[in-house]
Formats: sequence, structure tokens, C-alpha cells
Amino acid sequence: MVKVIPENEHIKHRYLYHLKQAKGRDEKTLDKVAAALSQFEAAIGWKDFKRFRREWGERFKTHLKKARSKRTGRPLSQSTVDATLAQVKAFVLWLADQPGYKSRVGYSDADYFNNSLKASRAAHARRATPYPSMEQCLHAFHGMPEVDVFERRDKALFAFFMLTGARVGAVASLRLKHVNLFDGHVFQDAREVATKNAKTFDTWFLPVDPSYREYFERWVIYLREVELFSDTDPLFPKPRMALRSGKFAKDGLAREHYEGTGKLTSVIRAAFARVHLPQFTPHSFRKTLVLYGDRICQTREQFKAYSMNMGHENLATTMESYLPVSRERQAELLKSLSKA
Repeated sequence: MVKVIPENEHIKHRYLYHLKQAKGRDEKTLDKVAAALSQFEAAIGWKDFKRFRREWGERFKTHLKKARSKRTGRPLSQSTVDATLAQVKAFVLWLADQPGYKSRVGYSDADYFNNSLKASRAAHARRATPYPSMEQCLHAFHGMPEVDVFERRDKALFAFFMLTGARVGAVASLRLKHVNLFDGHVFQDAREVATKNAKTFDTWFLPVDPSYREYFERWVIYLREVELFSDTDPLFPKPRMALRSGKFAKDGLAREHYEGTGKLTSVIRAAFARVHLPQFTPHSFRKTLVLYGDRICQTREQFKAYSMNMGHENLATTMESYLPVSRERQAELLKSLSKA
């Protein structure tokens, strides 16, 4: 049974305030830290942090090994365990410098929350990310129904991901004013759009199959001319709910964003499942589009512009994240140079 220790709640609140105001962490990060600290409390039996013992590090590791994901019911992934340990270790380091805790918590105590070297290497190992081909994407897109306004919205969403390679969090928060159909331009303004690392940048529509742009433009025109949406209304709105025959049902489009990214991700997964393909995610489109860009760009400057379109300031970020070279491919390429 979950217990509440007033002193623990107070110091956790202070720590989260410190992370937000002094370290500039966003709400999503704070939620993850709060969840990690709650797991830590459960592992030590909800004891007062002022009774700190370095053995708690070992107990916490054992707890995480036995823990299960609430979403999948499976054991926690190695990367999740590693990140959770790091979050609690950072808290212990901070705690060692706080009045009332200095006598019980030392800086070296935080080391007992380190993951094993083997587990840490496994957690940070680069893994191949499944991604669809351009042909698979187009096949899934053409297979999407468009009977009602919600299906048309979903199909326009798929088209937009292919046109821009934008991150799902940013797409969920976009407004009509951020899109310029004439120039094929999207202004990802971090003041209003949930971009990664609060970065503001410009995105132009990518030179993909024209059916994507045609469909997306029809969607924007529909929102403006039929639904009479204004600049400040969402690009991909959630449904308006109404009571019908004693039950809630969809009743047109609301002028509100989806609060999270789950719905948008499920739309893309469902599109691939409908045509009997693996359920790829919106983020996998970024790998697809970068590989496509690597194929069509003729100069380094062109690929640099393509990289900037993905929100990367440095070309190296694009190369490292989406175009890794395996050891075997490295040898193959270098040997081919000697034959040139």
C-alpha cells in the first residue's frame, strides 16, 4: 500500500522546483523524475529519506529488476532501468547538500545507484530502428479510408508526416497559422509548438509523392472554408463530443488540440496495420525520409538544407542518428576507394 511521508513529499517538491527553476527542466522531465522517486520510495518501504542508508541503492536495483511496465506488463527495459537509476542518483547527490540531510547522505552514497557496467552498455547500445520504405508509406496512405471528417483528418495527418518529417509532439500542437500552403512552409515556433529542446525552426515541404501535398492542402482548405477555423485553431483537432441517446459520441471537430501524442501515433499504426504491414510509428518516418534525402540530394549543401528541415542544427546529428555506418559497411566503402 502506498504511504505518504510528509517530509519526503516536502523535499521531493523542493527538488522538482529546483529542477524546473534552476535547471530549466520541462514538465515532461519533471513527471519522469517524480515517477522515479515514487518507485524509489516503494523500494525502500516508504521510509523517511532522513534515515538514508547506502544499502538502499542495492534494494532499488533489485526492485527495478522485478518491476513490470504498466503499459506492457513486461519487465522494464534496460534503458528504462538505467534512466531511472540515473534520476534517483541525481536526487541523492542533491540531497547530500541539503540542510537536515547532510549528516546522513554523502556524495559518495550516490555511486551506489550506478547501474552495472554491463547493463549500462546494453542500455545505451545502438539498435536498428524498424522503418517503412517510401513505397510502403504510399501504400498505407492510399489504403486509408476517407468517408467522414475524422478519417479525412487522419489521412491528412499521415500526409503531413510524410511532407515534413515533423516530430509527433510538435504536430499535435500545431495551429493553422503555422502553415503556409503557398510556400509549402511550416514555422515550428517553440513559443507555441512542442518542438524538441524548445527549438524554433523552419520546415519546407519535402519533395515526396505529390498526392501527399494535394491531400493535405485540401484538408487545410476544408478547415478554413467549411469549418471556418481561424489561425489560432489546431491543425489536427480532436473530436467534439456530444450526448446522443444517453451516450457520448463524436459530433464534429472541436477547436482543441489533443493533449498527448497517443492518438496521433495510433492513427499511423492503424494505417499500416490496415494494409497488413508492420505498425510503424510517426517517428520512424524520420528515418525513412532521411534515407530518401540521402538518395536524392546531389550536393553536400543540399543535404545540409535537408538536415536543417528535420530540425538539426548540425549535419552530424542527422548522420549519426539516421545514417549510421556499420563496421562491415565501413570496410566495404574504404576498400572501394582504393579501387577507384
